[in-house]
Formats: sequence, structure tokens, C-alpha cells
Amino acid sequence: MSVTRSVSVIGGGLAGSEAAFQLAERGHDVVLHEMRGVHTTPAHKSDHLAELVCSNTFKSTETGNAHGLLKAEMRLLGSMILECADAARVPGGSALTVDRDVFARTVHARVTDHPRITLVRDEVAELPDVGIVATGPLTSDALSATIQRRLGLDSLAFYDAIAPIVAGSSIDMNIAFRASRWGKETMAGADAEGAYLNCPFTKDEYEAFLDAMTEADQYAGSSFDPIPYFEGCMPAEEMAKRGRETLRFGPMKPVGLRDPRTGKRPWAVAQLRMEDAAGRMWNLVGFQTRMRTKEQERVFRMVPGLANAEFLRFGSIHRNSYLNAPAVLAPSLALRDRATTLFAGQLTGVEGYTESTATGLLAGINLARLLAGEEPVLPPPTTMLGALYRYLREADPRHFQPMNANFGLVDELPNAPRDKVERKQAMAARALAEMAQWQAASLEPIPAR
Repeated sequence: MSVTRSVSVIGGGLAGSEAAFQLAERGHDVVLHEMRGVHTTPAHKSDHLAELVCSNTFKSTETGNAHGLLKAEMRLLGSMILECADAARVPGGSALTVDRDVFARTVHARVTDHPRITLVRDEVAELPDVGIVATGPLTSDALSATIQRRLGLDSLAFYDAIAPIVAGSSIDMNIAFRASRWGKETMAGADAEGAYLNCPFTKDEYEAFLDAMTEADQYAGSSFDPIPYFEGCMPAEEMAKRGRETLRFGPMKPVGLRDPRTGKRPWAVAQLRMEDAAGRMWNLVGFQTRMRTKEQERVFRMVPGLANAEFLRFGSIHRNSYLNAPAVLAPSLALRDRATTLFAGQLTGVEGYTESTATGLLAGINLARLLAGEEPVLPPPTTMLGALYRYLREADPRHFQPMNANFGLVDELPNAPRDKVERKQAMAARALAEMAQWQAASLEPIPAR
């Protein structure tokens, strides 16, 4: 192990608390900086570390579910946050649902009682030379400005306009067809069929789709999520309310496309863009939305070809600071020219409590390795954590959006079972086996205190 030295962790949310604990357990003195107590945020109600500001659930515990698998992998790596969640658990079926007050108090105690962690209440405006930045979607204006100066003006996004992603295997290819408008494709080596999947509408289908979208129940903006919509990230349902033809002359325009079944141009088209090189995930282009989850399922399954769509990520629009990770960060989510300045949590472009915590866990592990003179390590992409990190380094920077854990990120199994449930269970079994092997080969045991 390395000689003990002090390191900084900025941000006392889920990722920062996990990262600080992992570093301290590996023998490092940690200064954990938390702004709350000096400056409040519109989202938080207390000054406890790891306060949950939205839902009180970490989602599924079943390994056949992507979030359950990620948690199982994190348990193998010794996640403190999940131990605290278990201690604060309340009935929630198969979900890891917690009493949010008990959970925050438990994390706060685990972190502040650690002899190697010092909690400092202050606002940090500079990036640490040796440390982890885990300031989340409500990163302060001062630190955001520093990040932009350091990494470039386009490195940080402040408004999150996300379209749904569906599993490629769930798209009906008897209806959807591959084509780019006018047959144009500018990427070298691209499939000659075209980059997009196109779901063609008749006039009646389009009109019914509009009605369903404009009547759908939506999430209301929270006090920390004002809705001054930008034209570039207008919710699809808001565009639909501007007029019956707005979408048909916008993201659903059919020009330059012909339905091979009819040989004619459709009345309107919903296009899906490939989200990964293997074509496992497809993004509904232009359909960022504030519709509630169940409404998204109902409305978007009206799109021809998506009647049985499996949603890997639902759409949303909200205030969210996040880095364009594939454009500006190293694979370990560190600065490219300073390996000991790492980022973790939602700031890196992950969505969700479990995903944020997981990046804090791995950032703490990797910074400890760097301080011991070793290289950072990443789990294989056959695991959910490894696949999530692969997305953050390999996604197209031009279209990068935050991502949650889903099986579409993970390498497919050879000779995978046709049944969806069996396939996910088999992928989970492989992931856990390979995570255990990776852990044994790559990580040293945590020394006893």
C-alpha cells in the first residue's frame, strides 16, 4: 500500500460519500467538502450527507433487472451506501426502498465517524490536483465556471433533454425500415442500408398519435427545475400543441424517405438512431418528453413498429449539469492530463442513485490505486458497471446524453436464450462471475483497520 496522504472529495451526495469511504478504508486521509451548511440548494431539505431529494427507492434488487445486477456487482466490491440502504430498508416489494431520513442519518454517521474522514462545510470553486469531484446535477455556478474554463465551453451541459431508448430486439422490423434521408450517409464504413430505423405513419395513425401525446399526463416542474424551454430541447408534446403539422415538419418529417412496403412517402415518420455500435439500443430522435413513465409506454407504443417496445431508458427534460464524458474525460473518468483528478456521480453523465453511487465506488478504488503507483482499472463490459463505463467513454460526443443501467449496454451472450427473461438471467450470471474474477485479479483486499 502507498504512504498515507490527504485527498479531497468534493460533494457529499451518494457518489461523494461512497468515494470518501472507499479511500478512507484504503488508508487515506480524506477531506470531504460539502457546500450545504454554507450554501443551500433548492432541492435539499437537510444538511445530512447523501440526502435523497427525489424518490426513496434504489430500484430493483433482482439480478434479472439491470439495476439489481448493478447493485449485486457493487456488493461484491463492498459498497458502503448499499449497506446503509439495507439498514434503512422499508417494504417495497423487490425494490430496495428506504426510509430516506434513516438512510441519510446512517450514511452521515458512517462517513463522519470514520477516523480518516474530515467533513468540511464550504464551497469549492477549483478542481483538486488529487481528488474526486462528485458535485452532482446542482453543481455550483463557481465550480461549473471552473470546469468550463478547464475543459472548454462545450464540456458541460446545463439542460438535459433526453429521448427514450428502446431495445433493438423489440422493434418490429416487418414495419420499421432502415434508411437515411435521400440515402445520404456521411460516416465511413456505415451500413449501406442507412443509419436510421424509420417507423412510417399513415395520416390516421399520426392524428391518433398527436391526440394521445397532447392529452398525456406530464410531470410538473419542481421548485429546482424551472421550465424555460429552449427551442433545441422542446418536449415533443409541447411541439404537438403548437399545431397539427408542427411535428410533421419537424422531427417527424417524412421527406427523403420511402416506405419499401408501399413504395411511397409516409405521411409522417418517427426515426430511431443507433445508440451503440452493435445496434442493441435505439434512440427515438426528437422525442424528449415530460410525459410520465406509464404515459410514455402507452403513447410511444402507438408508433408503428413499437407496439411491443422494451424501454431501456425513458425520456425526460430537467435541469442537470453533466460533463460530455466521452469528449473530455479519460476512460477512468479522470482529466485526460491529470489522472488523479477524477469525476463521479451524475456529473459524469450517469442517471440514477445506484449508477451515481457505483461511479463513486470505482472512483475511490481507482484514486487509491493511483496513489499506490498503480494504474486505474475498469470492470469488463460483460458486467453492468463495466458496460456503463464503456458507454461513458465510447458514446458519440455529438449526441451524448446521460444514461442509466440497462441490459442494452452489456455485451450480448453467444447463443443467447431467445426468452427475454432467461437471456437477462444468463447475462446476470455471467456478469457476476466475471466481476468476481476481475475483483480477485485486479483489486487488493481492503486492509483491516
